[in-house]
Amino acid sequence: MPDTVEMKDHVYKILELVGSSDKSIEDAIQNAITRASKTIRNMKWFEVTQTRGHIEGGAIRHYQVTLRVGFTLEE
Repeated sequence: MPDTVEMKDHVYKILELVGSSDKSIEDAIQNAITRASKTIRNMKWFEVTQTRGHIEGGAIRHYQVTLRVGFTLEE
């Protein structure tokens, strides 16, 4: 029989973050992930749940993105 790789069962905790940027939606996402990574370890995935923006004078002035972020719990 071939050797088998032991698979671990993962348990994830999900938290909600709101990132903002005056540049882009992608930058708002990156800002949220970068800031959270200073205190949260083992982040594995994210899901954008809401996207909003602020309009001023007919132009987009600010982006705001709500994310669900999953991270694995430490043993």
